[in-house]
Amino acid sequence: MFPYSDVLIAALTRTRVLGLFFCKDITNYTYIAMVEYIGILVYFGIATVLALALLILPFLTATRRVDPEKISAYECGFDPFDDARGRFDIQFYLVAILFIIFDLEVAFLFPWALVLNKIGLFGFWSMMVFLIILTIGFVYEWRKGALDWS
Repeated sequence: MFPYSDVLIAALTRTRVLGLFFCKDITNYTYIAMVEYIGILVYFGIATVLALALLILPFLTATRRVDPEKISAYECGFDPFDDARGRFDIQFYLVAILFIIFDLEVAFLFPWALVLNKIGLFGFWSMMVFLIILTIGFVYEWRKGALDWS
């Protein structure tokens, strides 16, 4: 629990805001397991308000002056010279897939780093094996030329 959680919970319960999170006992309020999710509920509430504000504010504050230059097609400063639905080289797809694979694998490092002191040496060496396998895969792709643009 976070600091002063009892004071916050008592204040919110008196106002009946968190009636779903508590049961009323004859002597006092008892905790239900869902009280641990209050932080996530607040986080989702703030995220929702922020997302809606970022979606609505541009429509309220943007200037709407249309001219032909603004609505014309734009490709890196040049007029488009080919159809946008043309075929791409397979190298673009290969690099994109490799990026997604390695990005997802590296994302496992963050939760591991947070619980490293709790999982001990077994968790540490398990991640070292994982990283060695990841490095072997990267070296294999590099040697096969998957990352060369020739």
